[in-house]
Order: sequence, then structure tokens, then C-alpha cells
Amino acid sequence: MPSPSTPSDAHQDPRIRIIALGDELLAGVGDARALGWLGRAVANEQGATSRIDLFTSALPQETSAELAERWDAEVARRTDERGRADGSIDHRVVLGMGRADVTSGISLARSRLNLAKVLDGLERQRMSAFVVGPPPSRDAGLTAAVRDLSGAYEDVCSRRRIPYVDTVQALDGHEQWTGDIARSQGDHPGQTGYGLMAWLVLHGGFGSWLGTSE
Repeated sequence: MPSPSTPSDAHQDPRIRIIALGDELLAGVGDARALGWLGRAVANEQGATSRIDLFTSALPQETSAELAERWDAEVARRTDERGRADGSIDHRVVLGMGRADVTSGISLARSRLNLAKVLDGLERQRMSAFVVGPPPSRDAGLTAAVRDLSGAYEDVCSRRRIPYVDTVQALDGHEQWTGDIARSQGDHPGQTGYGLMAWLVLHGGFGSWLGTSE
């Protein structure tokens, strides 16, 4: 039996370690299957080789300011330095941005700066990022503000050539999303809504970003 260090293993693709940070939607709150959008997206890209490991850190109602304060330590705790050094583990970071900046009164300018801080820090660490924006609320007024917030986030990502998925634009007024969130006990989706978010993520280049599909 060949040892782990033999040349026969040198050609194997590295394992993919996704470190995911975000709010309660990243954790799939309200999903009876407990998968959320991220679990569904990862499962779709996992394939027969099961190369993807997912390490999630979600905080309820997290603002971009709170994310900017904690991201470095959270990523460090979930990083395998030996795997990074020898190339056996490909570390990547998913950010699930929430709506809490709106309800917390954080300005768009500050939201932009907070996300930029995180993305620039990841760039310095040479970790690839994928960002998913906040979805619509059942409250039309809140959704209008979320549209502006998502636009600000998208601009930050575009300037850095980082993939961004605008979920509010696609889901606001969507019949299945609206019906699903109306049935929720909170302002979050159920299985149908999370499935729609996962579809958007997958069609927003998630597999290409991971290198698992075109």
C-alpha cells in the first residue's frame, strides 16, 4: 500500500475547505431539512469524490461591522496551515451578507467599507472569496433598502473582480419566494426559498469558482 507521501498521490486534486461566514440564513434557519442555501449548493457540487469540507460560522442578525471585526479570527480557527503549505487543502471563503445593516442604521458608505475590509484582508491572505447578498424581506420598505445595500456590496465586489450573487433583485416579487416567506414564522425562507437561493448561487458561478464544474 502506498504511503500518503508517495508520488502516486501527487496528481490528486486538493481537498476544498470552504469557510463560510454570515448571518442566520447561512445556517439555514427555518429550513426543515437544515441545509439552507449553502448546504444545497455544496451538495450539488460535491460529486462522487466528496472533496468539499464545509466549516460554517453563522451569527444571528450579524451586521457588516460585526463581520469585519471577527472574520480574521474565525478564518484562522478554520484554516489548516499545513494543508495550505503543502497544497493538499484549497481554502476558500463564502460570505453570506445579511440585511442587519439596514435595521441597525449603518450607512451604505460604512457597509461598503466593512465588506471591503474583509475582502482586502482575504486577498492579503491569498484566499479566494465568493459573496452572496441579502434576500428580500416580507416588508416592502425593508426590501427597498436591501436593494440599495445589495447594490453597494455588488459594487465593492465588482471592483475587486470577486463573484457576487444579488438575491434581492432576482427574488423580490418572485411568486414562490413570496409565498414561502409569508408562511414563515420569521422573516426568513423555508425549503422552497432556500432552494431558490441555492439555484441563484449555483447559476452565479459557484461551481466555476470552486473548480468543480463549469
